[in-house]
Formats: sequence, C-alpha cells, structure tokens
Amino acid sequence: MGKNEFLTPKAIANRIKAKGLQKLRWYCQMCQKQCRDENGFKCHCMSESHQRQMEVFGQNPNRIVDGYSEEFETSFLEHLKRSHRFSRIAATVVYNEYIADRHHVHMNSTEWATLTDFVKYLGRTGKCKVEETPKGWFMTYIDRDSETLFKEKMKNKRIKADLVDEEKQEREIRKQIERAEQLMPTANGSDLPLEPQLNPLLRSESDEKKITIVLGSSLKPTVKEKTDSSRLVFEEDENENRGKKRKEDDRIAKSGGGGSALDELMKEQEKAKERSNRKDYWLCEGIIVKVMSKVLAEKGYYKQKGIVRKVIDKYVGEIEMLESKHVLRVDQEELETVIPQIGGLVRIVNGAYRGSNARLLAVNTEKFCAKVQIEKGIYDGRVLPAVEYEDISKFST
Repeated sequence: MGKNEFLTPKAIANRIKAKGLQKLRWYCQMCQKQCRDENGFKCHCMSESHQRQMEVFGQNPNRIVDGYSEEFETSFLEHLKRSHRFSRIAATVVYNEYIADRHHVHMNSTEWATLTDFVKYLGRTGKCKVEETPKGWFMTYIDRDSETLFKEKMKNKRIKADLVDEEKQEREIRKQIERAEQLMPTANGSDLPLEPQLNPLLRSESDEKKITIVLGSSLKPTVKEKTDSSRLVFEEDENENRGKKRKEDDRIAKSGGGGSALDELMKEQEKAKERSNRKDYWLCEGIIVKVMSKVLAEKGYYKQKGIVRKVIDKYVGEIEMLESKHVLRVDQEELETVIPQIGGLVRIVNGAYRGSNARLLAVNTEKFCAKVQIEKGIYDGRVLPAVEYEDISKFST
C-alpha cells in the first residue's frame, strides 16, 4: 500500500485538514480544487492538470469568465431572495452566508474583483436597492416577480379598511333619508292636508232666540250624558290599547317568547365583539400554516407546512418549514390555515375570540366550518358551534 492510499494515516490526516471552509485565495475555480496553504496552491498551479485547464481557458477566456459571473450572480441573488427577501441587510452578512457552502462559485473567478464592485453592479442594474453607510454597504432585494401584485394587494387592503366606516355611515344616512321621505307628505294635491276655511260667525234675525236658564233637577240628565260619553271614549281607548298589547305579545311569542330580551342582548354583545376583533390580518406566532405560493413551487415549498416564528408588519410572516427547516418570508395572502385532526389544539386567529386557544371537536365539511371549545382564559369551556376554516389554524405547543 502506498503512503497516500485511501486508508493510510497521511490520507486520513489530509481529509481532516481539508474539512470546512478554507482560504478563498487558494482555491482554483477551473480545477475546483482547494489548497490549504500558499505552497500547495503554487504546486497545483505548476501541475500538468492545471496547465491543461489553463489552455482551455486561454482559448476563450471571456466566455468562461462571463459564465462564472452569471452563475455567481444567480446563486447570490437566489440566496438573498430566500433568506432576506424583505429586509435591508448588510452586503457582508449576505456574502458570508453565501460562501459558507464550500462548493460555491468563488468571486475570484468572476469579473468583479471586490464585493463593493459587485454590490454597485447590482444597484446599477436595478436588481437590488443599495445604500452606502458609515457601517458599510447595505442592500435590499427587489422582487420583480411579485412586486406589483404585492403592492396592489397591500393598497387594496388599506383602501378597504379606510372605506368600511365611510360605507357604514353612508348606508345609515341613506336609510334616514328614506324614512324621512316616507313620513313627509307627497306633492300630490289629494294628499296635502286641506286648510280649514274660517267662516265668520253671523247670526241672522230668524235665529234669534231667548236664552233660558233652568235650575233644579234638569241638570242631572245632562251630566249623566256627559259622563256616559266620556266613559265610552275611555272604554274605546282601553280596547285599542288592549288590542295593541295583544298584537305585541303575539309578535314576541312568535319571535321566541318573552325571555328573548337577554338573548338579544347577548347577540348584540357577540356582534360588537366580532366587529371589534375582525381584522384583515390574521398571522400570529406559533401557528402552523401551508405555503400556497406558486412562485416557490420550483424550490419545493408549494403546499408545504411550516411554523410562523415571527410576524413582520402584521401581514408578513417568517415561516420555518417543517421538513427542510428553511426560513422563508411570505405574505399572508400566499398562506393558508391548517386544520388538525379531531381533538387537536387550534388557535383562533380572527373573529370575536381572536387569540384564544381551543380544542377541535368536530368539522362540518358542507358548511366549511368547525366546532371548537375554548381552553383557558375568561372564556374557558365555551363551545363555538360554527367557526370558519379561515379563522382557526393548528397551534404548535
């Protein structure tokens, strides 16, 4: 066995030394060989295999350098998009993360001599927004694929949120105007109230009669007639009041009985709680969601599940994928809630009981809703019979 065979101590020592990331300046991109020191790199450059590769390079150097430059740019931007899609990050941080892979395309084989030149190139071509600060160069990835769609979605959300109150006020004003028009008399002459004609009191000579005053028992019949007439009037009023009350009782009985006042009050409280807690954003930390972005299908993330580790600006979440453990930043429009098995723990992400943990009791596939029971908190033990799928998601304990 030779001294440099596979299982010899020297070969094993060489492999141990070669582990991990080595000096980038002692790496030969054409031969894809990493040298440990300057002497080894010098010996490699004098080797026959390296000389053959350099002959190939000398035949068309521009094409080879352009190919390495394009591959370096593509892989660098892909890493930036995947790890810091919406963040303003230092260029040195992204570069250190990129070169952690020992098989990456090295910058010394590209057309850019330094990282500063490469960052300036990205800024000139509009692929990144770059900024020079006292702490160094900072860059922000510009997502050309979904930038317009994302902005339109955010704009529509803000417009809808601003117009909700205005629409409610306009509806109330229209209802009040309609009621006022119904109560006001119409312009037809038949419906207008006729003004009473005032005729002067004239007494003709033939109507002259003497006024006689009679004292005694003759006053009693007149008083009796007055009392009888007043009694009849009061009896008619009482009968009308009884009829109205009977109709009101019948209406209450049909609607649910006399004890429905408390139920109506509770319903009003539930509606008010629903209006106050219903938001257009629902992401929260700890829930499990499914990625539905077709843009990420090429990377294998489409319809894959992950845990929300952080929420950014209410609408964007940092998702840690369950299988690959990769961390992505995805807008909530490209995510979907996950329904666990019966008996699983869920988090109510929207609606009246937003933020509460609950236990899944049953699922209604026809109406796309679920029956849950709240656990812990002030609503402990309360059962919600119909909660929409979009308002609950599986919770990771």
